[in-house]
Amino acid sequence: MMRIVFMGSSEASAVTLKALKKSPLLKIIGVVTQPDRPSGRNQRFTPCPCKVYAVENKIGPIISPENVNATETLEQLTAWKPDVIVVVAFGQLLGKRVLELPPHGCVNGHFSILPKYRGAAPVQYAIANGEELSGVTIMQMAEGMDNGDILLAAIEPICSDDTAPALMDRLAILGAVTMTKALRLMLTGNLKREPQNHADATYAKKMQKHDGLIDWTLAAKVIERRIRAYDPWPGVFTFLPNRSAKSGAPERIKVLEAYLLPAAEWPYTVAPGTICALSPIGPLVATGAGGLCLTIVQPEGRRRMDGKSFINGRSLRVGDKLTTQ
Repeated sequence: MMRIVFMGSSEASAVTLKALKKSPLLKIIGVVTQPDRPSGRNQRFTPCPCKVYAVENKIGPIISPENVNATETLEQLTAWKPDVIVVVAFGQLLGKRVLELPPHGCVNGHFSILPKYRGAAPVQYAIANGEELSGVTIMQMAEGMDNGDILLAAIEPICSDDTAPALMDRLAILGAVTMTKALRLMLTGNLKREPQNHADATYAKKMQKHDGLIDWTLAAKVIERRIRAYDPWPGVFTFLPNRSAKSGAPERIKVLEAYLLPAAEWPYTVAPGTICALSPIGPLVATGAGGLCLTIVQPEGRRRMDGKSFINGRSLRVGDKLTTQ
């Protein structure tokens, strides 16, 4: 029987926790999550999905420290005497003392095929960059950013219409299965370690709100991938021309879905960002190469709507230009 302390915060973490709970060879002796955070319009303090699952299924004890490396947290981890610490989408960096505490160290489930896309947003970057494959890597954690030895990996194809949540749902299941398998191999002494090729490493930094601003000079295929990759955060957005604004300032519009019109099929020669036609399913917008039909949008402060409703509710004209501010 392997004694496990589990650290996680996201929906994907909860999926792995559920899988580990079901394994007869693994015993979860403690759960560490992020503290409750303000959420929603009323900013009520809300537990993370992993904590919700642990509470509902009586997995614990549970602690939610602001700093996992603090002395009091280290004392609690030491008292639990884990054989290994399992980390999935936890959101805090583990210091040397935590990493070296269990006999088997700390292992992490990372949602990319390392050394590609180390960092906070591997799924978003994989979709945005047009990758055909993603996957899960179970890694022996070290002090650097996702640079530890690879213990086990599994590949997942990226579909041409995948959004970040859709791909993440599949990777969460794959990650849970792969982590469970890795721990079973560790328990029997059959888990091999393979150092990463650090020269091939790429990084997926944490997304910021401004990353979602559409640069219409980019190719249509690049913008369309970002629409899917940046769903739901940071979202992809643009601004309507001042003429159509109701408050005197440019109105921000989130683009939730768009139909891709490749350069070879695009008949217009106009500046990027220009509305070339008002089709029955949404406005056609020129890009640096090809065009996009905006089929689902969300004006700031309002609900999402289809492209036809958007056209009907705004004084858009052919020749209007969407802007970056």
